[in-house]
Amino acid sequence: MAENSNRYIETLAKYNTSVSDENIKRVVDEIINQKVAENNTQEVKEFLFNCIDLTSLNTTDCDENIMKFTSNVNKFDETYPDIKNVAAICVFPCFAEIVKDTLEVEDVNIACVSAGFPSSQTFTEVKIAETAMAIKDGADEIDIVIPVGKFLNGNYEEMCDEIEELKAVCGEHHLKVILETGALKTAENIKKASILSMYSGADFIKTSTGKQQPAATPEAAYTMCQAIKEYHEMTGRKVGFKPAGGINSVNDALIYYTIVKEVLGEEWMTNKLFRLGTSRLANLLLSEILHKETKFF
Repeated sequence: MAENSNRYIETLAKYNTSVSDENIKRVVDEIINQKVAENNTQEVKEFLFNCIDLTSLNTTDCDENIMKFTSNVNKFDETYPDIKNVAAICVFPCFAEIVKDTLEVEDVNIACVSAGFPSSQTFTEVKIAETAMAIKDGADEIDIVIPVGKFLNGNYEEMCDEIEELKAVCGEHHLKVILETGALKTAENIKKASILSMYSGADFIKTSTGKQQPAATPEAAYTMCQAIKEYHEMTGRKVGFKPAGGINSVNDALIYYTIVKEVLGEEWMTNKLFRLGTSRLANLLLSEILHKETKFF
């Protein structure tokens, strides 16, 4: 066990994890002040719409409203044929089959939150079973939350073992690993959790569940993108990035787009490597794209 624990310490030692929250805030403020305005274009807004994981994760969700939710995505292609649809529909695992049976359009994936979402506080065996069932029922992508308590307690081995096991269940299906950055609090913790998640097999790293505040922040996004950049330079493997939670305006989306573009470059400007976890943003973006208030979703 000590040997395995050392493996994660040695992995972290290869990266610069001694990062300053103050320095990151200063750099992020510069990026926002100097670069966001130039990305406020029709083309970027249409791209951002195509990066949305349209999400319904409500206590009140039922088969009927998830069918309606999915039907709206089907209708979008007919109503706005010149605008690319959302990237994915994100629901609880028990609705994966409903979405699969209702979804008629191509190039829209089915994503499921799984593995004890949003707290990650359940047995690993339950997480594995839930993930396997979601994939069996039609999920293309799985979003899980790291066991934050284990990470903060320095129990990297159990955290990483769990991610590795869940990635093995996912196979070729994408695994998005949520760090719950608001609970991690510091840039150093966020950087370490990012690296360990990628090392353990994450295809995407994601800021937040949206169930805890603060959710996504530009500073957390910058830290995670720096980790992705360093990990890519070290391993050659490209890992995607997904901010989620608290994306309340088009300007918020433009800020995250700008951070990803500035840190990771044009290669990450695809919905295969960049997503936005939100629902309210869809109508806001659509309104600006169409230049009139639109409430389609």
